[in-house]
Amino acid sequence: MISELKENERIDELHRNGYQIIQNPKGFCFGMDAVLLSGYAVVKEGEQVLDLGTGTGIIPILLEAKTKGRYFIGLEIQEDVVDMAKRSVKLNRLEEKVEIVHGNIKDASQIFGRSVFDVVTCNPPYMNENHGLKNPELPKAIARHEILCNLEDIVRETAIVLKPRGRFYMVHRPRRLVEIIEMLSKYHLEVKRLRPVYPMVGKEANMVLLEAVKGGKPLLKLEEPLIIYKEQGVYHDEIYSIYGY
Repeated sequence: MISELKENERIDELHRNGYQIIQNPKGFCFGMDAVLLSGYAVVKEGEQVLDLGTGTGIIPILLEAKTKGRYFIGLEIQEDVVDMAKRSVKLNRLEEKVEIVHGNIKDASQIFGRSVFDVVTCNPPYMNENHGLKNPELPKAIARHEILCNLEDIVRETAIVLKPRGRFYMVHRPRRLVEIIEMLSKYHLEVKRLRPVYPMVGKEANMVLLEAVKGGKPLLKLEEPLIIYKEQGVYHDEIYSIYGY
């Protein structure tokens, strides 16, 4: 196992099926948003899933653990991160269920074709050119800012690779919600479920989870808020459940 690790890498427990993941804290580690998305996405038995901008491969690995999906593919543009994600797949002996592909989100439909996937997930860069300073460390910058792809690239490619009535799951920031819904509608992805996420009662929402259906009719269900902390350092029971504690 130690031979799998490179400089600055570590192995973290995922608390699901005994799975572990290789991460490099000097680059970028997955956050709570990815875990929440893995708990929000619905994957039915036998379905095929694509995760756009998969990073360390956290979402495909967690979805494989939590669902009865048939096959999970993660698409990632950074070669060193692809290598790390592939080693995590191997570490968990998931080669027959999870695949990591090197490529650009902008080229997803060219790589995989049209109407291939039942489900697409994405934990995208939240910040466009108007939001925040770009991190000088490139892996973190790519993960947080729309440097190599933007919201429209993600939505356009999702709409192409999804099967009719296929489902798209995304986590994002509430401040961009109007833009997100308009963009999804432009590509005939209709938002069906929306769940705001709050750090604590009395605080502003800092994330939103959504489900959109390709070719769906306009009918939005606004779900109950997801509250992260009961008090400082103590998660609500639902958060512990999502993490698998």
